[in-house]
Amino acid sequence: MINYVHNILVEDYNFLRKSVGWNEIDKIQAQIGINNSAYLVVAMHDDKTVGLARLVSDGGYIAFIVDVIVLPGYQGNGIGKCLIQKVIANIISNLKEGQSVSVNLMSAKGKESFYNQFGFINRPNDDVGCGMTQWISKSISK
Repeated sequence: MINYVHNILVEDYNFLRKSVGWNEIDKIQAQIGINNSAYLVVAMHDDKTVGLARLVSDGGYIAFIVDVIVLPGYQGNGIGKCLIQKVIANIISNLKEGQSVSVNLMSAKGKESFYNQFGFINRPNDDVGCGMTQWISKSISK
């Protein structure tokens, strides 16, 4: 049985990232990111962390769904779908009547159709341009 909690250890966070081929995040940076999440939902199977989704928000009208990860051996069992549903339910629960929020995400390549089922649209299209990203690093001084 999968249980959903709202906390994660940095080591488990980085384990999930590495399991899907993503880079490991510096432990201090990862903890700050986890702590500053507007919403965090973690899928647990017994005592094993098997999935995660985070929401980053300005608290007003912009939100980003990030770090949607399901451990490869657990993919295809509805965990990712449940994670996204919980994030969207959290967003809706914080809106007042008549309010709306722009929810954005960057899909991993080839996973776009997963997000389409929740109403997300692919970019670019006739109305909006291409989503863009960049990692910025600072070299270590000697």
